[in-house]
Amino acid sequence: MDQMDGEALRLIVQRKLHDGRLPHDRFTAVWSGPSDGETCDACDVLLTEQQVLMEGIRGRKTPPVYFHVHCFGIWDLERRAA
Repeated sequence: MDQMDGEALRLIVQRKLHDGRLPHDRFTAVWSGPSDGETCDACDVLLTEQQVLMEGIRGRKTPPVYFHVHCFGIWDLERRAA
């Protein structure tokens, strides 16, 4: 991942939480493992196969949410603060 400025990433995550593009609620399950080329739902940057993917599951009828590890941490902090 290109190193996005921490403040810029925080603002993007806040905006996505506010407009519903990222969930506020906890996930029912979280998995981590190698990426298959997914796009991070927080920063919109492609995860490479060398990066660890965080995958959040909310339920059977909703698609998973994908994050870089760092982006997952920012999302978790910001959703708790919102």
